[in-house]
Amino acid sequence: MLAIGLCDDNYDARLALRAALERLLETQGQRARLLEFSSGEGLLGWLDKHPGELNLIFLDMEMGDLNGMDTARRLCQRDETLPLVFVTGYPDHVFEGYQVGALAYLLKPPTPQQLEDVLTRAAAALLRSEDQVYLCRRGEITYRIPRKDILYFTSDRRQVTCVTKDADYTFYGKLDQVAQELGEAFVRIHQRYLVKVQAVDRVAGHQVFVGDAALPISRSCHAGAMIALTRAALEE
Repeated sequence: MLAIGLCDDNYDARLALRAALERLLETQGQRARLLEFSSGEGLLGWLDKHPGELNLIFLDMEMGDLNGMDTARRLCQRDETLPLVFVTGYPDHVFEGYQVGALAYLLKPPTPQQLEDVLTRAAAALLRSEDQVYLCRRGEITYRIPRKDILYFTSDRRQVTCVTKDADYTFYGKLDQVAQELGEAFVRIHQRYLVKVQAVDRVAGHQVFVGDAALPISRSCHAGAMIALTRAALEE
């Protein structure tokens, strides 16, 4: 299920956009989670606590202290693959909007056809970015985790936790399946640990050090892990 953020400091504009999207999604037979934000600061603060949970964001260009363009720049620093759409009452900033890779620049109020086109393009953009993000799902929430930020995965029974530089994501799954999906960029060092090769700082004895974490290398995984880590070190 898509999670779409609507960021506009004008309540009536948010309400109108939400209603238009809900009507469109209903006609398409799609379900989506729509979240409203009255400021760029509010959107960024929410994402601090819920990283990777939005799949598409509609941004008003003209907002308070943090306008749409500045908000977009900060969003791109976090995840450059996240589709952004500017919705504004003024055409003046259209070219500036595309400088941050905006998916579209719509004048208020956007037409149903424009919104339909945006949803189609957003779906295509999300598919194209799948080799740059890892997708995992917990309940109705789908997380989009930039692969460059992932350090390692750890499992506990049927729960897998993805550990990144800034946040942890826990979902139901199997580490074997995760390893299959991610390929040779990650190495199994233990029944419970799958580590990104390039994230390993050093190896000492039967441990690998990733950031502040010391992770065990099991006997059964030792030979394969050392080959993969040595190969990576030689390729740097």
